[in-house]
Amino acid sequence: MLTWAYPYFELPLAAAALALLLVLAYVLRTGRLARALGRRAGRLAWKLPLRLPAGALLLLAWLGPARGVSPQPVRTAGKDLWLVVDVSRSMDAPDVAPSRLLRAQAELQTLVEHFPADRLGLVVFGSQAVVQCPLTYDQEAVQTFLNTLSTSLLPPGPTALRVPLELVLARLAPAPGGAGGPGRATAVVVVSDGEDFGENLEPPLRALARSGARVFAVGVGTAAGARLPLSGGRLVRDAAGRPVTSRLREAPLLQLAAQTGGQYVALNDRQNGFPALLADLRAVQGPTEQVRTVAVADNRYRLPLGVALVLLALDVALTVVVIRP
Repeated sequence: MLTWAYPYFELPLAAAALALLLVLAYVLRTGRLARALGRRAGRLAWKLPLRLPAGALLLLAWLGPARGVSPQPVRTAGKDLWLVVDVSRSMDAPDVAPSRLLRAQAELQTLVEHFPADRLGLVVFGSQAVVQCPLTYDQEAVQTFLNTLSTSLLPPGPTALRVPLELVLARLAPAPGGAGGPGRATAVVVVSDGEDFGENLEPPLRALARSGARVFAVGVGTAAGARLPLSGGRLVRDAAGRPVTSRLREAPLLQLAAQTGGQYVALNDRQNGFPALLADLRAVQGPTEQVRTVAVADNRYRLPLGVALVLLALDVALTVVVIRP
């Protein structure tokens, strides 16, 4: 069955129409010139049997006719990218407009689009940690889960940064043949306001550093902080009835990045560290090459292109007197 590498014919057909118009303009111009000189344009059409087929064959080669498929090995050095997102109640704070979570959500959706050849996974955490999306090449699936992020996904409670790190650590891809370390480069992007009421972060950070995984931390919020809104214009209050103010805590996030060779960036209304984060993530290279076999259509453009070039060479070699004396 004949298929086309470029099935959108609008641009090639427009180019063919333009070429025909230019040929027609050339014929008319040469005829007018011959009449003005009182001569005959006797051999004007002699090269058309060369030029018209050559143009048609070039158009055919442009469209890329393909027949059948063949397996081709593709070597990749991809990486695994875990997005670890804080969905605790404090991420509703409006000190980063429209809220910490909504702003982070928008930036993460843009980030995902830049890694089509890598596996991505999504972990959400608060008082607990849950794998929302396992590692996948399906960008649309990751985007779908990002769209569902909400501070109501998990039950309320104290936020613990250690739990999602241990969850990612347990899911690192093993190296081929049982060798130590992960089989693919792993980057972990932790997006949080840094509020951590959990246990010591040292054990999971040491384990991540030994595995070769790097943690990149994004601090969402401001040092001044903001009060946490509830529905109906109410505010979250503490046990004494006072409004709770949530502030960015950079210290645990800086610790995540420093102990694993990652980077820390800020996200607020004055700073957007995602462009720098994107550059750092692109620089993470896979330590092992994988060979994947993909089915590739057999493009047969060479035959029409070769015949077209022969016809054009004949066109150049043959000299024709257009206007007879």
